[in-house]
Amino acid sequence: MAPPPIPDIVRQHAEMAAFLWTVYDHHLLNPDENPDMDEERLARIVAQLEAHLDGLRVAGKVGRDIARKLYDEFPEEGELFVMRMLSVSDAPRISELDIAKVRKYIAANLPVA
Repeated sequence: MAPPPIPDIVRQHAEMAAFLWTVYDHHLLNPDENPDMDEERLARIVAQLEAHLDGLRVAGKVGRDIARKLYDEFPEEGELFVMRMLSVSDAPRISELDIAKVRKYIAANLPVA
């Protein structure tokens, strides 16, 4: 039997995944803004993002619940992205995403400020 997830660690996964998605997407929209963001650094961000999403998936319902609670506290793009990635059973890897569709989903589902 697997040990139960530790909520504080699961929340850290959710927070970091949301943050890393925001950094990744911002770079894609503004590639010339940060000259230090080369392919290697971008690949590291994607790898870290995938790892945090995997941590949330391993936590199962606890991961989904914590991601939802985080989104309720901070209804922003990164948090919505994390919830969406956890809502599909066979989510694609970040490199396989259609970024335009992701942005469209986020824009359509983000509450109006």
